[in-house]
Amino acid sequence: MLYWFFLPDKQNKAQMNSSHSATDLPTVLVVDDDRQLADMYQFQLSERYAVRTAYSGSQAIELLDETIDVMLLDRRMPRVTGARVLQQVRESEYDCRVIMITAVDPSFEIIELPFDDYLCKPVSKTTLIETVDQQLRVAEYDQTVRELFRKLSKLTLLEAEHSAAVLERSAEYQQLKRETRTTRTKAASLIGEFDEFESAFNSIDRSTMWDRQRVES
Repeated sequence: MLYWFFLPDKQNKAQMNSSHSATDLPTVLVVDDDRQLADMYQFQLSERYAVRTAYSGSQAIELLDETIDVMLLDRRMPRVTGARVLQQVRESEYDCRVIMITAVDPSFEIIELPFDDYLCKPVSKTTLIETVDQQLRVAEYDQTVRELFRKLSKLTLLEAEHSAAVLERSAEYQQLKRETRTTRTKAASLIGEFDEFESAFNSIDRSTMWDRQRVES
């Protein structure tokens, strides 16, 4: 698949990165072994954030430090996979929000992955920015609120991917649904205008292209 976009020349890009370092913008680390796609995400996000790029899982681990606020992480990469990078993030002392962004269709195994959100490629610029903004906002709250939105992202994905009959037979999904209900009750007391916050979170398009076409047909 080809991704067409325009990148700034080296001089303008250097000035842009210099400008970011001079301000207190949130920092996003884009991790994808598809260099063209990673550079496109970097260009799209650089209007609002300081952005770094890593073209492999090992490079992402090298760049991980306390300055990274959000990581956009490709799930399927050679050698050091996205799951391995995610594990490294969670084992570190860094408070980094992780958004998996991948062409891998979500199955029930995602329930065990400790990501904060999950987007299916292709992802629009609007969705990309909305998701990063959401995670920066969620990061301001305590662990209960963070855990709720982790669970909600998984519920949303699984419900888009699987039929009601399949979900009804899945013990893992039913357990996740019960846990989400309990966590939502706790989190609602911690956030003003909780319903609006949750509605904005749920409005993000996390589905695969196939799911979008299925809903539209």
